[in-house]
Amino acid sequence: MRPSARRPEGASLLANLERVILGKPTELTLVLVGVLAEGHVLMEDVPGVGKTTLARAVARSLAVDFRRVQFTPDLMPSDILGTTVLRPAEGTFEFQPGPVFAHVLLADEVNRASPRTQSALLEAMSERQVTIDGVTRPLPRPFFVIATQNPADYQGTYPLPEAQLDRFLLRVRLGYPAIEQELEMLYEQREVHPLESLGPVATGEELRAMQAAVRAVRVDRAVARYQLELIRRTRTHDDLALGVSPRGALGLFRASQAVAWLAARDYVTPADVQAVATAVLAHRVELRPPARYAGRSDVQIVEAIVGEVPVPT
Repeated sequence: MRPSARRPEGASLLANLERVILGKPTELTLVLVGVLAEGHVLMEDVPGVGKTTLARAVARSLAVDFRRVQFTPDLMPSDILGTTVLRPAEGTFEFQPGPVFAHVLLADEVNRASPRTQSALLEAMSERQVTIDGVTRPLPRPFFVIATQNPADYQGTYPLPEAQLDRFLLRVRLGYPAIEQELEMLYEQREVHPLESLGPVATGEELRAMQAAVRAVRVDRAVARYQLELIRRTRTHDDLALGVSPRGALGLFRASQAVAWLAARDYVTPADVQAVATAVLAHRVELRPPARYAGRSDVQIVEAIVGEVPVPT
């Protein structure tokens, strides 16, 4: 994806993130697309490449409430959602909200917690609410989750279930920096980390206005049909046991709107769809064993599908 944040509001957010993460404009733009499209972002990569730093930079760029949860094997669902406690003096019960009651929740190393604890986020991510002790409580708006995880073959990790993965709008992989950017990083962090001086460039209300503007971007029916043809190919592909769900189709629709809005356009082009197709779709498919044993990846298959499907004119 070629970054094209010409919209002033989007450009200021992107520039703020680039103060902290050097040499990754494409990846930063994808994260920004996720935020503007009201989606959740999964950052998957090896330890130490800046996943947590980027998540914190996103939160600091917005004047909103931020909470971080370090996922560990002994973490319980109540540690995230909250719990009801007894007040003996009053003889009453009081709900103590957990860190999920924030605008931005950083789920750090989310795949180190048990599947039971991971599932505690399902309702919050899908419906922006949580139900505890039979009482449904809405979450603040805007609300989005930025989760980081190490590759599934690392020790002490649990693979995220398909239902959990499907609730992330897109998956971003940062990768190692180029040598020039890494050299610059060494000197920039010699005395103090740039994150410490990072300030907000947008409020929560401004973010909600941007998200509303993204939803208003026009998508021609031919472009929408093109998106659905990409989705359909994942459901019939010989190498895939699981294709993309209707939730994934809606995610591709929203993400392409965000790309167009960042480019200061009020309509979506096929190029906007292609720019985010891999990030939105690849983590939602499941490979058949023969394809996996042959060394193929979900990214390779989705990229091949994007290259095969005719582009509308």
